[in-house]
Amino acid sequence: EVQLVESGGGLVQAGGSLRLSCAASGFTSNDYAIGWFRQVPGKEREGVLCISSMGGDSYYADSVKGRFTISRDNAKNTVYLQMNSLKLEDTAIYYCAGRSLDCSGYGPYYDYWGQGTQVTVSS
Repeated sequence: EVQLVESGGGLVQAGGSLRLSCAASGFTSNDYAIGWFRQVPGKEREGVLCISSMGGDSYYADSVKGRFTISRDNAKNTVYLQMNSLKLEDTAIYYCAGRSLDCSGYGPYYDYWGQGTQVTVSS
């Protein structure tokens, strides 16, 4: 069974950092592109960042450039989203998703989704 499980969300003050993890099981994550998306209730889901099977990254949200980075640990079959200098507007549920082709910022192109982890940035 293919599964993606996010962790690492929580409450953080503005300017702080969090690292989200996306642990994959049932498939080898480095054979897949893994994307991070976020969604605020009442708003559309937004593509944030993706790492390809070859390790290249693609940014889909200009607002996170220079603050968020993505990486993977193949031995742990896990992809990480490092979020620094967090802002109030980063508050959202963050989801990771996997697809067997190249990165995309379009959610419906992804085959597998995690359950999401809440990130709340306070002032």
